[in-house]
Amino acid sequence: MTASEISITVARAAAKAAADKLAQDIVGLDVSERLALADVFLIASAPSERQVNAIVDGIEEELAQRDLRPVRREGRSGGRWVLLDYSDVVIHVQHEEDRVFYALERLWKDCPVVDLQLEDAAAATAAASADGE
Repeated sequence: MTASEISITVARAAAKAAADKLAQDIVGLDVSERLALADVFLIASAPSERQVNAIVDGIEEELAQRDLRPVRREGRSGGRWVLLDYSDVVIHVQHEEDRVFYALERLWKDCPVVDLQLEDAAAATAAASADGE
């Protein structure tokens, strides 16, 4: 069993929103084989608490436009590690120091990586900028 197309689409939308807010090291992991509670973990990081919260805001705004609201949100007040639970997609936005310390990718290293298609989004943005000049 692999992550559903809907979960992958949500993860890609969240990843693009995170990238738009300058998130670093954005990774999607297909945890559907190992975890019954979710299909995809999306992990992103930022160098400051303020940036973590800006990324979270961007993700929530983007997914709200798709009529998606998190079932649960944790860690917002601290801004070090914010978890957004969209049922099948769980989003972790971490301060870069916490990301290194907790090493979620290492814990889930046996899970396949989800192609978030961020290169395609960056290329489209660059092309649109070039056309507008």
